[in-house]
Amino acid sequence: MPYPSFPLRPTPQGLMKSVRVCAKRYVCVTPLLSALSSFPQGPNTEQGSPCLPNRQPTMQSLGKENHSSVSEFLLLGFSSDSQVRLALFSFFLLLYLITLLGNGLIVTLIYLDSHLHTPMYFFLSVLSLVDVSYVTTTMPQMLVNMVCPKNTISWGACAAQMFIFLVLGIAECVLYAIMAYDRYVAICFPLHYPLLMSRPICIKMITGCWCISVAGALIYTIFTMQLPYCGPNKINHFFCEVPAILKLACADTSFNDFLDFILGFILLLVPFSLILASYVRIFASILRIHSTQGRLKSFSTCASHITVVIMFYGPAMIMYMRPGSWYDPERDKKLALFYNVVSAFLNPVIYSLRNKDVKRAFLNVLGHRRTAQ
Repeated sequence: MPYPSFPLRPTPQGLMKSVRVCAKRYVCVTPLLSALSSFPQGPNTEQGSPCLPNRQPTMQSLGKENHSSVSEFLLLGFSSDSQVRLALFSFFLLLYLITLLGNGLIVTLIYLDSHLHTPMYFFLSVLSLVDVSYVTTTMPQMLVNMVCPKNTISWGACAAQMFIFLVLGIAECVLYAIMAYDRYVAICFPLHYPLLMSRPICIKMITGCWCISVAGALIYTIFTMQLPYCGPNKINHFFCEVPAILKLACADTSFNDFLDFILGFILLLVPFSLILASYVRIFASILRIHSTQGRLKSFSTCASHITVVIMFYGPAMIMYMRPGSWYDPERDKKLALFYNVVSAFLNPVIYSLRNKDVKRAFLNVLGHRRTAQ
């Protein structure tokens, strides 16, 4: 039986028919292939497949979810009322400018006047620089958030602000203790003061102060920001502080509470105890002064110093050494103002501007030498 013969060359009608069939198949198959390609390619995908049972999240997946779900935080600040925010903006702006002016003036006078190149004023200049940096870490952003509707801060910026704030705060804690020791040596051991507080020893003290502050801030920041944060992202504070951030964590924070207490004991309670012990010895030496006027003057100076120390250490210890169950956002914001804003504002007035040497240096800088004499 002979085989049917096929034409070797397709006719134009056959070509058109084949093209129409291929076009129909391409239009139908292409969307199907695109839909299939959008499905997960294997069982190890993080999102899972609708055809497979959902897997329980692991610690590794929670860490990835941390950075993917919360990329920024919302700082709630003090009040949502526009008039209250405007009044607070004016008050805190004035306070911030006075703080910068007072501390900047102290640093300038100590640098320009050679009579103030002593250990006590060296520590005062470092304290003023720390105060300027400390208040600048939080105040500008708080002022901007009071006038701008968008109060967000990125995850990285929040971690950076927390670290810098803690470095400067811990440095101020240690610096208060160093200054109390300086006054103790000057009053109780005046003959040995040049030897015990020489320039190399002062530089070593400041270097140790910064090393302690950086190490403590790293521990605080790392153990706080490594927790998973999967929402909500609203921080009921005016900056990124450790206790306020921990309340947003999607994990158990009991270890962090214990760590905060231990670090607070080392970095807050120990320096505060050394300060109190130094001033007890100073008061004992003051009582041996025969002059009533000199005794009252010394008591007044030491009492003002202790007032600033208590205003700084008291709220800080309440904030960082209490149990996590005692968290109160409105109270915490007020406490933070004391050891962040108020202490930086009062330090130039209490430690320096009431001092005759500083006043004399100020008049000398202005050129009124006759008035100073």
